[in-house]
Amino acid sequence: MGRSGVAGTDSLLVRPATTQDAAGVATLLGVLGYPCDRAEAANRLRALAEEADQEILVADRHGCLVGLLALDLMYYLPLGARTCRITALVVSDGEQRRGVGRMLLREAEHRARLAGAARIELTSATHRTEAHAFYKACGFNESALRFLKRLGD
Repeated sequence: MGRSGVAGTDSLLVRPATTQDAAGVATLLGVLGYPCDRAEAANRLRALAEEADQEILVADRHGCLVGLLALDLMYYLPLGARTCRITALVVSDGEQRRGVGRMLLREAEHRARLAGAARIELTSATHRTEAHAFYKACGFNESALRFLKRLGD
């Protein structure tokens, strides 16, 4: 389980999400631009709980969720090794620039290493320039151009 429950500065705790976190997860997904209600967030958390190679981490400050990171471990054929993809990372507006995102990324990297991943990657929308600067400051480099085709609703 890695370092789950690792406390940071100022009573910040990074831990795996549970279905009891649904309301906070819904709020954070809304901040990220993917709004949903508490019931839908609970359904998503239950669905991911059944996926052995996916995990949702939350940053909890005094019982309030202030950050979320979702990771997906998979075998990557071109590399011939496991890789870790961060599929979501969000920090509440009032908590940005307080170390929450860095703490979530450090825990994700730790878990990826424990799982034998050769690398960790993420994607970010082109308009999120502040996020791009943050990722670069955390040691990530631009490496690919992403293309997307929606398949219905």
